[in-house]
Amino acid sequence: MVARKRASVPVKRVLIVVLACLLPVFACNFPRRPQNPPSLLEEELRLTLTALAVSTYSIATPPPSSPDVSAPSPFQGLQTATPDEPPLGTPPAPGQSEVPSLFEYIAQSGDTLSAIAKRFGVEPEHITSPQPIPIEALIPPGQLLSIPSTLGETPYPSALLPDSEVVYSPAAIDFQVQDFVQKASGYLSSYGESLEGEWLTGAQIVQKVAIENSINPRVLLAFLEYRSNWVLGQPKDPNQVDYPIGFYVPDYRGLYKELLLTATQLGMGYYGWRSGMLTMLTFPDGSAARLSPGLNAGSVALQVLFSKFYRQEEWRETLYGPESFTRMYQQTFNDPWARATRSEPLFPMDLAQPPLELPFAPGERWSFTGGPHLSWNSGSARGALDFSPVTGEAICLPSSAWVTASAPGIVARSSHEVVAIDLDGDGYEGTGWVLLYLHLPEPDRVPLGTRVEVDDRLGHPSCERGKSTGTHVHLARKYNGEWIPADGPLPFVLSGWEVEAGNKSYAGSLIRGDQIVTANPGGSQSSVIVR
Repeated sequence: MVARKRASVPVKRVLIVVLACLLPVFACNFPRRPQNPPSLLEEELRLTLTALAVSTYSIATPPPSSPDVSAPSPFQGLQTATPDEPPLGTPPAPGQSEVPSLFEYIAQSGDTLSAIAKRFGVEPEHITSPQPIPIEALIPPGQLLSIPSTLGETPYPSALLPDSEVVYSPAAIDFQVQDFVQKASGYLSSYGESLEGEWLTGAQIVQKVAIENSINPRVLLAFLEYRSNWVLGQPKDPNQVDYPIGFYVPDYRGLYKELLLTATQLGMGYYGWRSGMLTMLTFPDGSAARLSPGLNAGSVALQVLFSKFYRQEEWRETLYGPESFTRMYQQTFNDPWARATRSEPLFPMDLAQPPLELPFAPGERWSFTGGPHLSWNSGSARGALDFSPVTGEAICLPSSAWVTASAPGIVARSSHEVVAIDLDGDGYEGTGWVLLYLHLPEPDRVPLGTRVEVDDRLGHPSCERGKSTGTHVHLARKYNGEWIPADGPLPFVLSGWEVEAGNKSYAGSLIRGDQIVTANPGGSQSSVIVR
């Protein structure tokens, strides 16, 4: 077994970081209540998680001359972690070549031109390729890009985990949390908590956090084991019973909430890197390091999570030392890179959103009350939209109106005011396109396993689950377990209305031809939309 230790991080610093994660899971508003201006911390989180619109200029590139990239290896250009990487800030060894003027970068699944430019600290027009570079769409995985090397040497360019091991992807389809936990026979196998009036076992809690936040359960179990020995052994510190991960947030104790914070930090790293807005690591001792621009999103997610607990030198040892987390991960779950070859790239080159309809019946009047905002919590992409029925009914009571299916599929989840429709029909949320509807309470909510067609009734909109000030439905998308931004390379299009994000969360418009409907949390004539 790999030896592990908990870092001696000042509790105040951890609390400052973690309190940022305790934002409302869903801050959907209708009508809007007066609010104070956002704090600097909230603004920083918003910017980190916002997928900015890609610029509209064009790039002149020479005719294609490189080999065909129609079937690239999903990990071209990535080097995996080794325990002998130099410490942060170590200069090149004598005789080592200087930093080249151009960095040859091989595009990864999910890359966009704007995000790559932000990571490398250059203007998008300075990036060239032997092949045409998509301006607004996803760049094909494997495409070679030449990028000016403006950052010099950046520490720790080695990848730690594939993307599919961090998000709830096809790589997790054959992993049974309950079976693994029982076979491990550690403290987790006998643990339980009461959540929302329901008693859940330790394995059920892990699965709940994984499916709700779309985070791979393997990485949650591995981090829990690394921090507290809960999975394969017993906690050695009495504090680990209430705070098994070690966030130590007052009144936020227990496995569920600690894992929820873990999932949030992973998501903030993952989607912050995807959007290009996250480029620096900050450690508990106040030091910082530039993220290596060639990393994949899954590796950055892990680096961000560990940076919340460990000072720089400890962080290096935990991720790149001989007794590292990644070594323990491979010992526990076998080779993640070999497993990922069966499920990556997560975004195929020809990926497009399937036809989707507005989530209510033709002819009905609803209000577009929320433009692009967080799909689930502060560890997800800004990919959700809100719609409220125009019925004249009392605010924040279940409505007589019906939310309807936007596409055909099978109900993969129907519980806790959530309905998830799997469009590929295999009943698994980690594969293909999935639509998530929130605020649909019982009774009348569509049962699990139901096969639905477009316009079939799913349930009534309400205020239930999460923070909300009015009756509405919250609609978000996932593909292969990854939350999809509403405005970006795969724009949200409903009944021909395409989303355009505003300059802040909940702001934005729906555009169809010369028609524009503007989001308004309080509802207004300009926000009314008829399908």
